[in-house]
Amino acid sequence: MVDTALEDTIKEVLQQFSNHLEKTNQRKTPERFAILEEIYRRTDHFDAEALYIHMKTQSYRVSRATVYNTLELLVSCNLVTRHQFGSNLARYERAHGRRQHDHIICTNCGKVLEFCDPRIQQIKDMMGELMNFNVESHSLNLYGTCKDGCE
Repeated sequence: MVDTALEDTIKEVLQQFSNHLEKTNQRKTPERFAILEEIYRRTDHFDAEALYIHMKTQSYRVSRATVYNTLELLVSCNLVTRHQFGSNLARYERAHGRRQHDHIICTNCGKVLEFCDPRIQQIKDMMGELMNFNVESHSLNLYGTCKDGCE
């Protein structure tokens, strides 16, 4: 069964990426678009190496350097978000059309869970008002260990 909402999102992000590449005078290569599409078919937080290995096992002809460089391009045009969850390994997630959310990270297995609590937005708004500050974004990461044991 085809997820039409996902397919529409993929078309939209491919067009945004194409526009960004044109604007910045960069090459539109099939590999770059394939990387973007693979990212938007994922629902997890992934690292560059895992994406590279996945693409190789799917018989894509992409180099490790292309994956890393394309991720940087996608971060620069706000289609992908980069996170440092307390380690020196960057993790990524798709950014387009995603609502604001926060993360809870297991320090044993590295599992990342997302959550959204409207009280955090209220605190952000209140602190901005109290401090006379225009809060544009925030990042909240909670660290701990899985109670049921790690996967």
